Amino acid sequence: MTTPFWCLLFAVLIPYVLAGTVGYFKSAQLGSIDNHDPRAQSAQLRGPGARAVAAQANAWEALPVFASAVFVAHLAGADAAGSAAAALLFVAMRIAHAACYLADLATARSVVFLIGFGSCLWLFVLAARA
Repeated sequence: MTTPFWCLLFAVLIPYVLAGTVGYFKSAQLGSIDNHDPRAQSAQLRGPGARAVAAQANAWEALPVFASAVFVAHLAGADAAGSAAAALLFVAMRIAHAACYLADLATARSVVFLIGFGSCLWLFVLAARA
């Protein structure tokens, strides 16, 4: 399996790790996890718990863009080293994005989001040049 495919697998796991973080905040702030209506309970979270929910949602939203970019680059026969670098950068920025969300570092979060999105665009450019 190529480095971008490994990165895609890792990117798929990020929202699930954040779901665990949300569960921690539900227990800490609300006393338990309501598995009957988890979205309504998530809406009750405040502070870092609410930011964890937002980080998880954003991780899901970014995933299809990255997956598309990885597959387009792979199918086009894009430069392997460049594709690997772009994919690794995306994963690093998604981890940083989640950390910035939880720490309430809004400007840094926006910067790392843009860098991660740029790495997806880079994959498309590499595909176009292949």
